[in-house]
Amino acid sequence: MTKINSTQTTVSPLWLKENLDHPEVKIIDCRFRLSEPDWGFQQYSHSHIPKSYYLNLNQDLSSTVKNHGGRHPLPDHNVLANKLAQMGIVKNKTMVVIYDNSRFAFASRLWWLIRYLGHSKVVILDGGWQEWLNLGYPTNNFNPDYTHDGDFVPQIKADWLVNLEQVKQRQNSSDTVIIDARSSDRYKGENEPIDPIAGSIPSAKNIFWQEMTTETGKLKSITELESLWDPYKNYSEIIMYCGSGVTACVNLFTLMTIDVHHCKLYVGGWSDYCSYPEHFA
Repeated sequence: MTKINSTQTTVSPLWLKENLDHPEVKIIDCRFRLSEPDWGFQQYSHSHIPKSYYLNLNQDLSSTVKNHGGRHPLPDHNVLANKLAQMGIVKNKTMVVIYDNSRFAFASRLWWLIRYLGHSKVVILDGGWQEWLNLGYPTNNFNPDYTHDGDFVPQIKADWLVNLEQVKQRQNSSDTVIIDARSSDRYKGENEPIDPIAGSIPSAKNIFWQEMTTETGKLKSITELESLWDPYKNYSEIIMYCGSGVTACVNLFTLMTIDVHHCKLYVGGWSDYCSYPEHFA
């Protein structure tokens, strides 16, 4: 395998093409559309990067939705770990490469989950599926075998998460910044296409997750990312949220790219927060 830096969070399509046949590289396709939950798997079934597996946001990267907890609660960590093991992934040995075609929106959720389970060797394909196609690299529609020879015992990083009560406790803390990763119109309460109530968590700042990438789905430069995050990276704690703990992971991914690690995810996000009527009394 062509060596990559241990702090790297992305790989290029060229790197992946050159390492497609390496036994310690596993590829996962995360294409998805919130409005069409089956679309991603249909696209995968039609064409994907050779040797890619597929994981679905709703079925694999989330658990059952309840009255509270948000629209995409975290999956059962043992179930997800078993799926990764069945792909042949060995914790902290196998390099996992993830891609989508949504500017990292869904790939970053899996990237965060795998790291949350204790596996550090995971990267996202820069430019995603579209860049792979643009370069004319190979595709096929063959599904890889589930080898069942992996070894993935999760070691949960519980301190990477905060719940609603912890968010409320930190709302007025000078040491903590809470950041909303949704678009500015949703943050301001001017528009809400998904959740029943518009608005944002009081005291939260706003950095839209799509600011992390170019319009073609490539990660912005380190200099650009550092400029975006400079007002916030010196807080003792950064709490990130979005609608339901998905696109917030893009922001978390880019913070780790610039070596900022004191970040936590409020996975329930706005969909959890607005499920409590007392917040709007």
